Amino acid sequence: MEEDKHCSKVEDVVGSHVEDAVTFWAQSINRNKDIMKIGCSLSEVCPLANSVFGNLDPKKIYGGLFSEDKCWYRCQVLKVINDEKCLVRYIDYGNTEILNRSDIVEIPLDLQFSSVAKKYRLWGLQIPSGQEVTQFDQGRTFLGSLIFEKEIKMRIKATYQDGTVIAQAEYGSVDIGEEVAKKGFAEKCRLTSSPNVCEEKKSDPGQLVLRNLKSPIPLWGHRSSQSTFTRPKGRLSGRISLDLKNENDAGNNVTFPKENLAVGDFNLGSNVSLAKIKQDQKLIEENEKLKTEKEVLLERCKALELKVEQTAQELQQEKATTVDLTKRLESALKTCIGTRMKNLAAKVEILKGIRRVSISVRFGNDLSDAIQVLKEDCFTIPASLNELELIWAEYNLAQEKIQTCENVNEGNILIAERNEVQQKLYMAVEVFILEVDELSLNKRLKTLQDLSASLEAVYGQAKEGINSEEILEKFNDWRCNKREEFTSVRSETETCIQRLVAWFQNTLKAFDLSVEESLISDDTIDNIDEILENTESRVCKELEISLIEQGDADKDIILKTCSQVLQKIRSEESLIATVQSKYKDSVEFKKQIIECLNESPSVDHLLSIKKTLKSLKARLRWKLVEKNNLEESDDHDGSEIEKIKQEITQLRNSVFQGIYHEQEEYAKLSSLVQKWFPELPLLHPEIGLLKYMNSGGLLTMSLERDLLDAEPMKELSSKRPLIRSEVNGQIILLKGYSVDVDTEARVIQRAAAYHRAWRDAKGESGLLPLIFLFLCKSDPMAYLMVPYYPRANLNAVQSTMPLTSEEALKVMKGVAQGLHTLHKADIIHGSLHQNNVFALNRQHGIVGDFDFTKSGTQRASVNMMVGDLSLLSPELKMGKPASPSSDLYAYGCLLLWDDNVKSLLCSLICCRSSMTAEQVLNADCFLLPKGKSMPNSEKDTEYIPKKEEEGLKVKKLDKDKEKTRNGEASFD
Repeated sequence: MEEDKHCSKVEDVVGSHVEDAVTFWAQSINRNKDIMKIGCSLSEVCPLANSVFGNLDPKKIYGGLFSEDKCWYRCQVLKVINDEKCLVRYIDYGNTEILNRSDIVEIPLDLQFSSVAKKYRLWGLQIPSGQEVTQFDQGRTFLGSLIFEKEIKMRIKATYQDGTVIAQAEYGSVDIGEEVAKKGFAEKCRLTSSPNVCEEKKSDPGQLVLRNLKSPIPLWGHRSSQSTFTRPKGRLSGRISLDLKNENDAGNNVTFPKENLAVGDFNLGSNVSLAKIKQDQKLIEENEKLKTEKEVLLERCKALELKVEQTAQELQQEKATTVDLTKRLESALKTCIGTRMKNLAAKVEILKGIRRVSISVRFGNDLSDAIQVLKEDCFTIPASLNELELIWAEYNLAQEKIQTCENVNEGNILIAERNEVQQKLYMAVEVFILEVDELSLNKRLKTLQDLSASLEAVYGQAKEGINSEEILEKFNDWRCNKREEFTSVRSETETCIQRLVAWFQNTLKAFDLSVEESLISDDTIDNIDEILENTESRVCKELEISLIEQGDADKDIILKTCSQVLQKIRSEESLIATVQSKYKDSVEFKKQIIECLNESPSVDHLLSIKKTLKSLKARLRWKLVEKNNLEESDDHDGSEIEKIKQEITQLRNSVFQGIYHEQEEYAKLSSLVQKWFPELPLLHPEIGLLKYMNSGGLLTMSLERDLLDAEPMKELSSKRPLIRSEVNGQIILLKGYSVDVDTEARVIQRAAAYHRAWRDAKGESGLLPLIFLFLCKSDPMAYLMVPYYPRANLNAVQSTMPLTSEEALKVMKGVAQGLHTLHKADIIHGSLHQNNVFALNRQHGIVGDFDFTKSGTQRASVNMMVGDLSLLSPELKMGKPASPSSDLYAYGCLLLWDDNVKSLLCSLICCRSSMTAEQVLNADCFLLPKGKSMPNSEKDTEYIPKKEEEGLKVKKLDKDKEKTRNGEASFD
């Protein structure tokens, strides 16, 4: 005990809980706001906190849910009673209660501080030895009337080691300890400085715990007006109720109910009889138990009474239902035979309709018929096809040897060998054609196609599976069993119906009054109930088989069989297609070879065209010289010059007509080389057929720059020759490239790849077409002829009259198509910019060609700008090679002027690595409304030569030489 440290300290407190006549808990007046804050914090934190788990720490502070008001208070665990219950003390008020673990939660560290309430003991007093429980309770009640929720002045005398404060309590001028002593609820004790003084009179903690475990959950009173000695949950109003100060301090007027006598709420002195206390506690527990049992029995009694009432109502309803049912049964019994006969007649009528309709599908009759068709008229490979295949393989090998041969003498030997094989092949082809002609391939193919269509209409598309004959055998067994079962059921149905008809006939005789002999006997008239029962059963059985859906096992057998049948049909169709394809090749071979059997096709016609072209070009050059001489003379005649110009135009048109004929002849010879005569380039190297084929039909060796009426276009390009001219009424551009031996081959190769991509797209390429490629004989230059679209590039259009949103989407869709065409052919454009995209008629966009002397990465290394935005993708700036992704980056930059394509633009900028030109082409913003069609690009771009047309109307070149860079495309 500490006596001197706090002996002079005075505290103003409010009583919150009484344990016995000399011991109580109280809260300092200064902690009013703390109590309010604690209550608010707990109401927010505890409902969301986790319940305690595992071992509980008696030194730790938790949150407890008080059973009376269901509010949260801080508490400490005094004892763990069992796995579910704990004895706790509410540290801010002093009272105790037994709580379930689920009502105890963890609270945060900011609420882990010392208790607001302190435990006080009246100075110099102790509980008398041997005090009765009644007197003990009265003393506790009396002390509560003096201190509970009253402002008390405490003069501190000492403090026990357990925190109990020894103090003199005064309420106004009343010494509370003296009043308790006067009433005889406490006695004076000897004062000493020893720490054991008065400690020996305190209740034994072991006894307290023992009684707490046996007592009911301790309550903070029942909050009645007279018996409440604990304060409401953490809600200190801010001032002490002054009404209680005027209360009579006599304890006899205050009562405390026996059910609130919880051992956890006070401590007994050591001089109280423990046996007496246990006996009283046992009586209290038994009394409580009897009360509980009584309440339970009353509840059960009420529940039984309610159940009896409900049962009576249910019985009444059941009785009414039974009476109604009896009446209906009696009524139905009168019409039983008629009703059954009427229902049976309706079912038989349904059965008649089913029998009139074929149900062969249910038993796979259509599959069975299909299997029969496949077996009976199964197509087999013609006997001559195998021999034809062997000879054809030998013929192809001979052709490959000729194609790779570079020596003429060796080539002649190979050609002779090939001709021998060709003779054998010709004979085998004739035999094969005759044999196939005798077969009805088209009729068989039509039968298979119709069969396949009918099966797919019923069973759906075939599923991939193993081709097994076991499936077909299993189907046949299943079908036989189903047919037997169905036949048996149908036979039984007919037998029962016939028996019913016979009964009616016998009954008719029995009721015929004109018949004298008696027919009433068991042999004559059978039991109608049994007949009806059997007939109804068999009719329903047949209806069930006919109408009920097939089971999963049956469906599995049918679907597997259908897949097998469809696979066999596909296999036979494929075989027929192979024979028809070989038949077509054979007919073509026979038609072609019969004209050139044992000899190669002649190239004389091509040489004749070349000779004619040479003569025309010479005359054209002579006329050009003559025109120049006349123009330079001082006394030239204007009419003479005009006449010569007309002759020059006619000669130039004739030259181009000859070039078109030459290209046609080259195309024919090229087709013969690829199919039947690979020796032509070897035998006739002078015609340059191999170069023509390598260029994809783009290269011409008869066109020269000086034959054209050329006009330099320096304003369009400063890096290479760019010439504008007119051919057959169409304005064209000649793009010149400086080449050497190596560069020439690469230019031809790249231009040919571009030309093939354009040609294979068949009118939907989205690319600028290439008309001709020719090499200059006088200097190392290669010229590419393309159509010229003045002021049609995107830069010029957007500078003069910008495209509308609808026009822009149409144009950019065409550009996306061009990129898709190139990327599909493994070509990287690398030079997509606003001057190399053309908006034809403001409706259709095409992608211009590029510098064929450079690779894709070399072309992409040029940093083009559109406004302030670089068209060079980030990966190109990092030194990576050009790719379709870098083309799409430039495409996305060109889309920046249109707000309707922001989502597509975001994908192009952020997700280029996963996008393709085809995905761009199918973007939502490019989907045209129904009814609108995209104009045909080739109608605007394709250069179609007019072969036979004479007297062409020559249009004069547009002499308007607008020099602005915004007006015409730059081809750098």
